[in-house]
Amino acid sequence: MRVIEGNLSVRADKRVAIVSTRWNHFIVDRLVEGAKDAYSRHGGNSDDLTHVLAPGAFELPMVIEQLLSSGKYDAVCALGAVIRGSTPHFDYVSAEATKGIATVSLKHKKPVSFGLLTTDTIEQAIERAGTKAGNKGFEAMTVVIELLDLYEAIGQ
Repeated sequence: MRVIEGNLSVRADKRVAIVSTRWNHFIVDRLVEGAKDAYSRHGGNSDDLTHVLAPGAFELPMVIEQLLSSGKYDAVCALGAVIRGSTPHFDYVSAEATKGIATVSLKHKKPVSFGLLTTDTIEQAIERAGTKAGNKGFEAMTVVIELLDLYEAIGQ
């Protein structure tokens, strides 16, 4: 049986963007640090990495669309945090950001990782931004790195 899988090694010819939200920056900044750490630990060159700030989670798909449409980027690592409050706002923002990120990735046939935290509490977000539950920004970047290599192996 032939097995095709991606490796965790950044290819020199690939350009990656991190798109993060300014909203909940006290959490998201830690996710960005994790993503940058993953990128450099897996052989990435900082000249091939761009960080773009979006206002909030709802705007992530629109910013990712612009980046991928430009033809300047091979993949995007999407990072943000939506924390539940006392109104239905959380449900609308989380759902639309999730659908939008998936749609833009499928449209452009390029890797877009989902590092958008959707938590019930601030404590849960903190746990996922580098404490008990690891750093989801680091994990989202490793997904991008592996997918870039996997897409290449598949022949895209």
